[in-house]
This record gives sequence, structure tokens and C-alpha cells, in this order.
Amino acid sequence: QVQPVESGGRLVQAGDSLRLSCAASGRSSRSDAMAWFRQAPGKEREFVASIRWSSGHTYYADSVKGRFTISRDKYGNAGYLQMHNLEPDDTGVYYCAVPQGRPILSMMRSQTAYDYWGQGTQVTVSS
Repeated sequence: QVQPVESGGRLVQAGDSLRLSCAASGRSSRSDAMAWFRQAPGKEREFVASIRWSSGHTYYADSVKGRFTISRDKYGNAGYLQMHNLEPDDTGVYYCAVPQGRPILSMMRSQTAYDYWGQGTQVTVSS
């Protein structure tokens, strides 16, 4: 059973860049996706980005498209979220999530498709 572990979150200023990492050792070969979600104070957790392990196809929330890039290593053990031009609205706890299997396309942005979640890493963007 995989236990995602996030790292890399910290306090930055608006306009800065930051790279988050997600260690996902123990991931089953049947698990064909990884996603990042975030939760801002007082708000619901929301989708940020996801990626297919097998094809590398990526999916983004409109709010981060063009600023964030999701990627994974070739061994299938780690994923990353490169964030550029950060804004105060990007502040929140960022969670990495991995499914047991292969979510269908329409579920790649849905929290219910993901079975294993990390504890989260705090990203704070000051204005």
C-alpha cells in the first residue's frame, strides 16, 4: 500500500516559484495516476493538477494552467508540482493523491478517484 509523502511547501512572496515533491514508493503498477489538490483556509479542497503515470498526459485546473506543471519520474516513485508566478490565492495545504487503479478520463480531476492521500504540505504566498 502506498503512502504519499509531500514536501517542499514554505512561505514565499507573490511572483516566486516553488517545487513540491510527492514520494509515492510502493505504488502498484495498476495505479495509473497522481494528482495534486489544495485546500485554502475556510474553503473546500480543490483539484489542482493530475497526470497519468503511463502516458504522461496532464490535466490542470483553469486557475493554475500556464503557471503550474505536474510531472513524474520515470521510475513511478515520485511526482512533482512546479509552480511559477505564485499568487496569494495559491495559499493552502497541498495534498498529493494516488489511486488504486486507473481512473477514467472524466474522473482524473475528482477527489473520489484517489484512494491514498498524503498529509499535505503548507504553501503560503504573501502579497
